[in-house]
Amino acid sequence: MARRAVVLLSGGMDSTTVLAQVLHDDYEVYALSFRYGQRHAAELHAAERILAVMKAVSHRVMPLDLSLFGGSALTDHRREVPDAGKIQGIPPTYVPARNLIFLSVAVAWAETIPAWDVFIGANQVDYPGYPDCRGEFLSAFETAAGLGTRSGAESHKINIHAPLLNMTKAEIIRRGASLGVDYALTVSCYRADGNGRACGVCDACSYRKQGFADAALPDVTHYY
Repeated sequence: MARRAVVLLSGGMDSTTVLAQVLHDDYEVYALSFRYGQRHAAELHAAERILAVMKAVSHRVMPLDLSLFGGSALTDHRREVPDAGKIQGIPPTYVPARNLIFLSVAVAWAETIPAWDVFIGANQVDYPGYPDCRGEFLSAFETAAGLGTRSGAESHKINIHAPLLNMTKAEIIRRGASLGVDYALTVSCYRADGNGRACGVCDACSYRKQGFADAALPDVTHYY
């Protein structure tokens, strides 16, 4: 039986690189995106464009409105997304428990397929302020998933993979380029406009621009 994997796909650079790697490794991909009340839908549109090129067996978009709680500049329009470098510690773009929630849904889907591997584009090098992108969290979640699911109880552990966890943005870009990723299709900006064009000055844009520069590759991002 072919190996199956659930891949969390936001439509951004990191998750698209993970998708390319998983396809390269001959998994059947079940892509999972979320409409979680984020500021814009540009990333979701990007995910659709990406999957028109990089084929998955299935793509589900889960409606899960975290804007009901707020608590983040990405889910509450009354809070401002800061320009790059202006925040120390956990940034206001942190969405409370987002990866914890997303991974829980991914594991639930994996149980039904069934699939024993879940992939996420978490990175703790370029985004040290996000507690749900740390290796310790991902390891602890994998343990919890093994204890709290039928799959785990029946000795079919679901593995959580974060292949980009300790890579710099330049390393991620070079890896994706070697796998044929067209980064022009992706959207990473926290303040992207309706056409998916990036602001160029938020943290996500700053890391992305620096990554292309450090990788010595052209920045194919569309800016407004």
